[in-house]
Amino acid sequence: MDDQLHLFVAETSFYNRIVLGTFLPAKLWETWPHFVQTWLRNYIGGTLIYLVSGFLWCFYIYYLKRNVYVPKDAIPTTRAMYLQIYVAMKAMPWYTALPTLSEYMVENGWTRCYSSISDVGWLAYFVNLAVYLVFVEFGIYWMHRELHDIKPLYKYLHATHHIYNKQNTLSPFAGKLCNLFPLPCLCCGAIQHFRSQFSSLQLQEMQEDSHFPSFIFTISHEN
Repeated sequence: MDDQLHLFVAETSFYNRIVLGTFLPAKLWETWPHFVQTWLRNYIGGTLIYLVSGFLWCFYIYYLKRNVYVPKDAIPTTRAMYLQIYVAMKAMPWYTALPTLSEYMVENGWTRCYSSISDVGWLAYFVNLAVYLVFVEFGIYWMHRELHDIKPLYKYLHATHHIYNKQNTLSPFAGKLCNLFPLPCLCCGAIQHFRSQFSSLQLQEMQEDSHFPSFIFTISHEN
């Protein structure tokens, strides 16, 4: 395996061990294929981030700062938020499959990802980052537009989402934060892109540090 691909697999294996090792007994998941481990890690992590961030938002805006940022009659009911969580949980397995597929493509050399910025240079890195963000925003816009324009897609996929995003039912659990706050989401995309560029280089440096536990770099890749 190419050295760079080896680093990518080591990185995702490291993340898998952190998340899965925290929530599940090792004997339950260690023998699973690497792809399945990665998907389960993304699913658990995505679900936790969704629920924790949504709860903290509700606690601060609807309880601590009640009637400060949102009028009382605009606060969604508990039932509405439960329905939003239900819809989001149905989509979560599919949604977390996307980064899993992306990681699989990177690990198998199907992309032009590099383990170090020095491999491409800072100028090329920032140019590619800008192009990447433009393509992401362009793709999200047209995907959402077509979900409205193509009637079967709207009826069977997108209409449920719009049941729960009215003015008096909108909550962070409705999955609309990206539309309400595009700048933070853009930053999140940039951070994710920076992470993918830097993390493998950091792994390489950590491997060279004799004080770092060697088990962290054990690769449990299953073909």
